[in-house]
Amino acid sequence: MTLPFDLRTLEVFLAVVDRGGFSAAARERHVAQSAVSQTIANLERRLGLTLFQRHERRITLTPEGDALVDHARALVERAEAAHLAMRELHDLVKGELRIGIPSMLGSYYFPPLLMGFKSRYPGLRLTVVEAGARRLQQMIAAGELDLGVVIDDGASRHLTRRHLVREEMVVCVPRDHPFAGRTSIPPAAFFAEPLVLFQDGYFHREFVDALARERGAEADVAFESNLIPLTKAIVRRGFGITTFLRRVVEEPELAAVSFDPPTWLDLSLAWAEGAYLSRAEQAFVDFVLANR
Repeated sequence: MTLPFDLRTLEVFLAVVDRGGFSAAARERHVAQSAVSQTIANLERRLGLTLFQRHERRITLTPEGDALVDHARALVERAEAAHLAMRELHDLVKGELRIGIPSMLGSYYFPPLLMGFKSRYPGLRLTVVEAGARRLQQMIAAGELDLGVVIDDGASRHLTRRHLVREEMVVCVPRDHPFAGRTSIPPAAFFAEPLVLFQDGYFHREFVDALARERGAEADVAFESNLIPLTKAIVRRGFGITTFLRRVVEEPELAAVSFDPPTWLDLSLAWAEGAYLSRAEQAFVDFVLANR
């Protein structure tokens, strides 16, 4: 059976649909308008169908053209996925990974993993984006990132996830603070202190805001900073306290104290639902999960 079209023809057809005209499609594909018009005319002739209604200043899809759109997109996307898969068969010697990591994990958990993966696959380029967890979720869903670390909760259910780590959120205070000698601190006591918090959009701030709502408390925000070293410096000098993942607080001048009851966050490695994982991306997922 001989098909009446090829992938290039379908790409031209979709360009006309998406750009709303022959001229715009020609500009996008860097060809003459006559070439686009001829391609569509040949496609219509081979199919024996009219795909576009030509008006004086615009075009619209016919019912037959509309029926072809979804089939054309599926064929082109599958061809692109096949091309990507074949390109990735070159032993991972080339390629780029775009990875999103929340700031606390980026500074205190991921550096050994990233360096270990880079050592194993030196030809791959790693682009690491640091942002708030919710922003990372949006970037993954929009295709701006290949992979990212997200909070495993209801807001991330639209992503494909693999559990990475469970971390305790603790109260961070200077060593000479009255809380430092306690085994746990109730939220009411935490909210009675001046706080140093991240800005909106970070799971650190989202965690504190949610805890305040649950307890009917109001946070006394003395400082807002997304910079972990600055936040630690403010806490060390006694101008406020904060909350971090436990591993972030591990230094001599600061103390980590559990909430009462203890509070845990589940963090997962995630990518867009239904997205094709290249061999490089799959290798990264496998490496991280094996070395977490």
